Amino acid sequence: IDVQPHDDDDDDDVASAMASSTLHNLNPNAERMGPQASLHMNLQAAKGLEDVLRTNLGPKGTVKMLVGGAGDVKLTKDGNVLLREMQIQNPTAVMIARAAVAQDDVTGDGTSSTVILIGEIMRAAERYLADNVHPRVLVDGLEVAKRAAVEFLDKFKLDINVTDENPDREMLCCVAKTSLCTKVRKGLGEKLTDMVVDAVLTIRNQQEPIDLHMVEIMHMKHKSEEDSKLVKGLVLDHGTRHPDMKKHAKNCYILTCNISLEYEKSEVNSGFFYSTADQREKMVQSERAFTDERVQRVIDLKKKVCDGTDKNFVVINQKGIDPISLEMLAAEGIIALRRAKKRNMERLVLACGGQSVNTVEELVPEALGYAGEVYEHVLGDEKYTFVQDVANPRSCTLLLTSGNDHTLAQMKDAIRDGLRAVKNAIEDKAVVPGGGAFEIAAARHLETEAKKNVGGKAKLGVQTMADALLSIPKILAENSGFDAQETLINLQEEHEKGNVVGLDVATGEPMIPGMEGVYDNWLVKRQLLNSAPVIASQLLLVDEVMRAGRNMRKG
Repeated sequence: IDVQPHDDDDDDDVASAMASSTLHNLNPNAERMGPQASLHMNLQAAKGLEDVLRTNLGPKGTVKMLVGGAGDVKLTKDGNVLLREMQIQNPTAVMIARAAVAQDDVTGDGTSSTVILIGEIMRAAERYLADNVHPRVLVDGLEVAKRAAVEFLDKFKLDINVTDENPDREMLCCVAKTSLCTKVRKGLGEKLTDMVVDAVLTIRNQQEPIDLHMVEIMHMKHKSEEDSKLVKGLVLDHGTRHPDMKKHAKNCYILTCNISLEYEKSEVNSGFFYSTADQREKMVQSERAFTDERVQRVIDLKKKVCDGTDKNFVVINQKGIDPISLEMLAAEGIIALRRAKKRNMERLVLACGGQSVNTVEELVPEALGYAGEVYEHVLGDEKYTFVQDVANPRSCTLLLTSGNDHTLAQMKDAIRDGLRAVKNAIEDKAVVPGGGAFEIAAARHLETEAKKNVGGKAKLGVQTMADALLSIPKILAENSGFDAQETLINLQEEHEKGNVVGLDVATGEPMIPGMEGVYDNWLVKRQLLNSAPVIASQLLLVDEVMRAGRNMRKG
């Protein structure tokens, strides 16, 4: 009897052919990708997306230029902006991009790190898969490594004081600066740091969650970036609508209202019928009197609080004010702004005090807010109204200035991340040493401690996670122009001595994060460790890609 040697690859080919045949019996138009091809596609997509974003990581990262279909240009190094604006075709890359964007939505940062960590896990796993290690074994090891890394993060974090009336402002500035300097140049990042921290501390109320919508981000295209400032008050993107109204006033009562001061059509179909011109005139007058009465109530309130004093009166209305009403208000020296944004009405009450008035019956002196100065700034065709010098602001405006649109867009993206970074630090009451310090310490913990709790080939999955974590400091070194391997070895040697050090991107030498003020958000790191290994595990376990959905049929 002639016994042929048994070949596992032959069994795989037979099973693959049977699966393909079965699928085509169900749907002749279906497209199918086998185990090896689908795994190869996932590996290449993850590595390809990582290669796009890896040069952006860190304060010394490069800038990407995005060119739209209409020829519009956007310069950015923010991973979140890149992934949202880029058109990605590959389904695996789309899945990774969505996971990274979700990371930004939840924590406000860590987009590039998520893509890089997923790509590096896939890159490290590829070596073991080439040696016929089953993906399920690696995934089991990755799960153990993920739990161990998250537990280590909770021990590694540093608690900070943010509970009392005087929080650790210096630490919050360090967190904001670390985030901002990865998005804009260092000098501008330092300028924006104080603005961002002061903005969050202004709106902070210990009894309520921090609402970052109470920080208005306004941009003006003039002067330079260095002229950007924090206005403890509000900047509105429109001005008065009457030429006789004051352009500058001090000691102002602020009436924040949502009252219609204009002629309105009825909400249902209706008509007026008259037989003589006198009847028509009476109808017009009675209808006008309805609006005039409301305006007169506002004027009466102004006279009550301002007559005999040097105080001024400002009306900021969410609804409209018609020309006749504007004329009446201007005659009394009242500054009136109409059609303010709903969000700005909330901010005004928090900034100036008082309360928002919805009916004329609520027009009482107690409802008024106060601002030390209100003035109008004209820039080309644009008008801006500044409401500042308020007594106890709970809302503020970050006024960004620059001579070009590209810098303004970069600053706005950076400011959003900086605000989230400070908010996270206050809510977490903890920070993590930055500059790659946590990644090196976590990788060492996985190699020395976590492996002891795992048996068999699953240790390879733990090693995969450790290797992937070390890619963060290596890429930081590469982007700063230093030798990645030499830098990593120096950092690891310091950690073996018991020193918690990160990479100094200016010198390439190990540095103590606390001395340089480089701190990351605990929440960002935790979300990164929870999401990246899970996405990578799912991609490693894909053994077949089928294009057979209802919306994918041909013809």
